[in-house]
Amino acid sequence: MYTDTFFYPRPRPPKDPEYHGPVSHFALKKIFASCSDYETRTLDFGLAGQVSVQAVWLDGLVSGRDAAEEVLRPLTDRLRAGNLSGEDEVIARILAGGVYRGSVHRRSDMDLLVADLCHGHLALVFDQSAVALSFELRAAEVRPVGEPTLEKSLKGGKDAFTETLRVNTALVRRRIASPRLKLAESTLGRRSNTRLSVLFVEGLVSPDILRELAQRLDRIETDALLSLGVLEEALADAPRSVFPQLLHTERPDRFAMYLLQGRVGILVDGLPVGLVLPVTLSEFMKVTDDAGSHFLVSTSLGLIRYLALLLALLLPAFYTAVAMYHQEMIPTRLLLSIIEAEQDVPFSTALEVLGMLGAFCLVQEAGLRLPSPIGDTVSIIGALIVGQAAVEARIVSPIAIIVVAFSAIACYALPSQDLAAAIRLWRLLLLLGAILGGLYGMTLLLCVLLLHLAGLNSFGVDYTAPLSDGLRGNLRRLLLQPPGSAVKFRDAHLRTPDRRRQS
Repeated sequence: MYTDTFFYPRPRPPKDPEYHGPVSHFALKKIFASCSDYETRTLDFGLAGQVSVQAVWLDGLVSGRDAAEEVLRPLTDRLRAGNLSGEDEVIARILAGGVYRGSVHRRSDMDLLVADLCHGHLALVFDQSAVALSFELRAAEVRPVGEPTLEKSLKGGKDAFTETLRVNTALVRRRIASPRLKLAESTLGRRSNTRLSVLFVEGLVSPDILRELAQRLDRIETDALLSLGVLEEALADAPRSVFPQLLHTERPDRFAMYLLQGRVGILVDGLPVGLVLPVTLSEFMKVTDDAGSHFLVSTSLGLIRYLALLLALLLPAFYTAVAMYHQEMIPTRLLLSIIEAEQDVPFSTALEVLGMLGAFCLVQEAGLRLPSPIGDTVSIIGALIVGQAAVEARIVSPIAIIVVAFSAIACYALPSQDLAAAIRLWRLLLLLGAILGGLYGMTLLLCVLLLHLAGLNSFGVDYTAPLSDGLRGNLRRLLLQPPGSAVKFRDAHLRTPDRRRQS
């Protein structure tokens, strides 16, 4: 029902004029001219010399051993030729089991045949009948399933998505071993013909979300889908907002967990991550291991993460505003300590905090771009030696370094790096507001931030849910993690047809 109604086969990109016409070996040679990996071989069916067939494939995409054992060898078996004398009879014999391959596609359109060859198929071309039989023989030389690198797993699965689409869908299928897990495949990119799969559990996801997702996918017109940026911009409700509106995950167990909550997942061939929608701001503050920990432990860690969010966002701006405009709010002994530390510093508090935030951003960027051993060394040198030297040279005050360091560490404690990047940008804006107007300027920009978050939606779901879903105990549901046995229903803001999770 869901697949037929909402995810009809997406029309392929506009056909190249060179791909028109009947299927033939000569047309394929023209299309793949100057392609050194294009391989072809002429075979006589059953070595009888009556019917010739052209086997074509792209070297490196097709497994040579599988092609020889499962397709080429059966074709040259004398016992299989019999009294067959025409191409139509040979095609019928192959479709009836003449080769040792499970799946076979009959292609009479040149564009479909070219797409098959580019995705790791071997094709048998029959020129007189203008028909090709395509067999998927994708090479096995792909990156094996490894452990997640960005999302550490303590009690969950130790496998992560790879760059191969079918491997990724199999990892999800192992978690949800039910025919209700639906996979709707499509292609995007006029030049790249990148395959993607939309996954959802029938009966759990809202039909409105599926319908809207299908419409947005159909509106995407691009040459290639080689990164998630194009897909995210096309699917986001507010693409100009810095806050993430699609959740990334490299863990199949987390991906499957979101599907069972009534969400939709997207996997793209060539990318080792999965996208989940719709999402709310609170989902970026959760980690998968919370479900495997005691509810009191999960609640405590969740509260720490929300505290880290506030510190990362507000601490530099609040310190700057109080130190520059509202000294009466500081206790006397602390104020005297700040004054003593600032006496020998030639720069103002605003320049100190801005400079240290910039220095931390440079250290972070250097640590990410350099190789791991060098990057770790640069981070240690930048954080310890340079900071200590700046304090001893009395260029910045120790309290400014403490404030900026606490804010940076708190930002690292956020589970989502996309959310952390948004917080860093808004932290700078709040700091500028504090420099210009003190607590009043900071509060004004904070109100603008709250209004912006309240106006965001993700496929019809409020970005600030569960705070804005109108149900009782919204703050309790946001901050507290109840025992697993007490969670009887799925989130109301997802509008799932079947809300009950357990009896």
